[in-house]
Amino acid sequence: MASSDLPGVPLFINGEFVQSRTTQWRDVINPATQRKLARVPLATPAEVDAAVAAAKAAFVTWRKTPIGTRARIFLKYQQLIRENMKSLAATLTAEQGKTLADAEGDVFRGLEVVEHAAAIGNLQLGELAANVAGGVDTYTRLQPLGVCAGITPFNFPAMIPLWMFPMAIACGNTFVLKPSEQDPMVTMELVKLAHEAGIPPGVLNVVHGAAEVVDAICDHLDIKAVSFVGSTRVGTHVYERASLAGKRVQCMMGAKNHAIVLPDAHKEQTLNALVGASFGAAGQRCMAVSVAVLVGEARQWVPDLVAKARGLKIGNGTDNLDLGPVISCAARERIEALIERGQGEGATLELDGRRPPMAGELASGNFVGPTVFSGVKPGMSIYEQEIFGPVLCLAEAATLDDAIAMINANPNGNGTAIFTQSGAAARKFEEEIDVGQVGINVPIPVPVPMFSFTGSRASKLGDLGPYGKQVVLFYTQTKTITARWFEDDVSTGVNTTISLR
Repeated sequence: MASSDLPGVPLFINGEFVQSRTTQWRDVINPATQRKLARVPLATPAEVDAAVAAAKAAFVTWRKTPIGTRARIFLKYQQLIRENMKSLAATLTAEQGKTLADAEGDVFRGLEVVEHAAAIGNLQLGELAANVAGGVDTYTRLQPLGVCAGITPFNFPAMIPLWMFPMAIACGNTFVLKPSEQDPMVTMELVKLAHEAGIPPGVLNVVHGAAEVVDAICDHLDIKAVSFVGSTRVGTHVYERASLAGKRVQCMMGAKNHAIVLPDAHKEQTLNALVGASFGAAGQRCMAVSVAVLVGEARQWVPDLVAKARGLKIGNGTDNLDLGPVISCAARERIEALIERGQGEGATLELDGRRPPMAGELASGNFVGPTVFSGVKPGMSIYEQEIFGPVLCLAEAATLDDAIAMINANPNGNGTAIFTQSGAAARKFEEEIDVGQVGINVPIPVPVPMFSFTGSRASKLGDLGPYGKQVVLFYTQTKTITARWFEDDVSTGVNTTISLR
């Protein structure tokens, strides 16, 4: 099918799905089969301006919408997502490649944030101190900022948009979303359900595009805050550009997540956890375990780990096996090049997942099988770079202290884990490790929405996380009011001091 014959993914501006007037389009491609599914527009500057203008106009009334009304919209929205879970997952699998089970998990983790947004009445509470001086009270309001924007990546096209716009909108803001141009279709289905749930025209808007649209969002004078999830290179650019434009910015970026394995760990459970966390979603998770540090006698577990990885099944996401393809041909080629470089730099390739044999139309898919390196050391390319594919690097350490030192020397700080049955070792680890999110016998310690996502160091720019209590502070401005109501007694006279009594 010619690209011009493909259905065009619409924009969503002021409550209407509209076709872009752009002359620049990109194909949305099924990464398992290379079939073209749709084409996505690179929105024009005028279309970005129209989306922001619609959001700015809607903010005038939305900010005054009763908090209960906002909450009820998200109660309805979570119901619609639950009712459409299967179809959302099917669309996600078709355009992104992950298995159907993993696609449902993608949607569900976003759904949890929608449910949390429905509790906004409890989250957006100010503080009050009565009678801080004679007849004087001080209190705060958490007021919305205005137009906010979100820029989301390809690897979680349901979850991460749902991290962003529900909390922003529940706090009284309006929103402009730019999904990944590689897999925007499930995002648009979620936007359609949000519209059905009752989000008013202009409160949520969607524009598609690449670098030019990202820059337009960073520069636009009417956008007050930008939330970003994606690569370190783009995230650093977004943070610097949007901050210079006076915006509040949060960027969740790249990672190199380590898991320490102590010899007292429960062997079978640990190996299962490592294999699942390393190769699930074809390794395309910013919280995936990409380095396992085997301490002491745990270094003898390499053959067992390799055997489990070799047993994983690869295929089309619709077949619901263990892992599907990576997102694009370019991603596959980059991963393969890093595997070759790892060999050249002296690591031992225990399991080579390059070019797994696939039949029929899957032969042209972007498949990389589970890959395991041992003998990996800091300084090697496969250790220093985020591979973002199904590649697990095995490093070694003589002691827990050595393993902690290795992790703390790495610039990234998204997530880490330890596998042990020793409470003392676990406590030492959680206290001394310099990483924002810590798992104890939990390989991917992404917190539930009542807590904040707390990646740190080079994995994060901005002080506040993308959901939980922190994101309410990100999407609101704290206004502090000090009030005195005068009585009829005027005997106090003029007070020229700064003291209030």
